[in-house]
Amino acid sequence: LMLVGEAPGDQEDLEGRPFVGPAGTVLDEVLQDAGLERGAVYLTNSVKHFAWEPRGPRRLHRKPAPQEIDACNGWLREELDTVRPAVAVALGATALRALCGWRGSVKDARHEILHAPEGVRVIATWHPAAILRAPPAAAERMRIELVGDLVRAAREARRLDEEAGRDEEHAEPADGTR
Repeated sequence: LMLVGEAPGDQEDLEGRPFVGPAGTVLDEVLQDAGLERGAVYLTNSVKHFAWEPRGPRRLHRKPAPQEIDACNGWLREELDTVRPAVAVALGATALRALCGWRGSVKDARHEILHAPEGVRVIATWHPAAILRAPPAAAERMRIELVGDLVRAAREARRLDEEAGRDEEHAEPADGTR
């Protein structure tokens, strides 16, 4: 199972690892609720650099431009070829566009099983940062849906692994490390 986010945030940029900031805390919680261990999934971002704009002394996140998504796509394709996940989970619209070219909303894609050009199945869901920005009632609904989508992705990955005869003991390490 590969989880693909948008781009590093400020903390991720400083530490050089995905999902170590506030969105990473939410991700850890929903992974636990879904019965998944962080170390059992491969975490990466579709855009490999921190897109930001200065706001006083702070660096504030900026949604990556389409050109940035396209420019980083070769690295994401190499990760897909190397890791060869049974299922990739697109966390948010940027990851969804990078993985399979989807230009619609996450809401519309959530109930579909899409495909990356490499043949990898893609399940779309909410980015943990979107949950942090949402009003409380919407955030709780999105959190429940994210957990459900992760459970569905894990179930689909297990089914595909069993069909292919994959051995889980030979899975790639998490967090894009080698």
